[in-house]
Amino acid sequence: MAEEYLYGITLQGPNATEVWDPEHKNEDVDGANQHFGADQKLIIKMALLGPEAKAGELNVLQVEAMGLKGPIKIPIALLELGKTAQIILDLSFPDPPVTFTLIKGSGPVHIVGHNLLGTHMDEFEDMEDEMEEENIDDEDDEKASHKKRKLSGEGKKNGTKRAKMDEEDPEDEEDEEEEPKKKNAKLATPAKNKNQANKNKKK
Repeated sequence: MAEEYLYGITLQGPNATEVWDPEHKNEDVDGANQHFGADQKLIIKMALLGPEAKAGELNVLQVEAMGLKGPIKIPIALLELGKTAQIILDLSFPDPPVTFTLIKGSGPVHIVGHNLLGTHMDEFEDMEDEMEEENIDDEDDEKASHKKRKLSGEGKKNGTKRAKMDEEDPEDEEDEEEEPKKKNAKLATPAKNKNQANKNKKK
């Protein structure tokens, strides 16, 4: 679980500069990094002018940080007392150092955000893998339960059909038994008539 700390700096005076570089600031007297094995991220949420800023003076805030293809240096805020005294930002900087510079104006410009301190990235990846495995297991359980319910429903339907067929079977058996009797009766009748005719001839 990442820890979150308030981050705030003030730039005052022409070309004022502040650098966020926890890898160097967190080193103790022996030169060892106190947060070795931890990942830090800087998130900037707001930039605003102080009440003592000069009216009509334009203040330009610039940031320099590492981008995907190398270092990037770009303005992120234009502030002027009476017009734009503050601006909401949502900037994330995962890699130090990050340099804030007041390239125009004298400020003061306050920069506010928070610093995230988390465990090593490998631990985050392990947690993500565990969560993915749990989600897969849950999906498999849901599929198995759904399949079981489906088979149970089909079994009940088949049972009903079999019961109906069983109810119809006695009638079919009776019909089958009656058919040979009818055939025997038909065969017996001509034989009986033939015997009667023979008797009449003898007389």
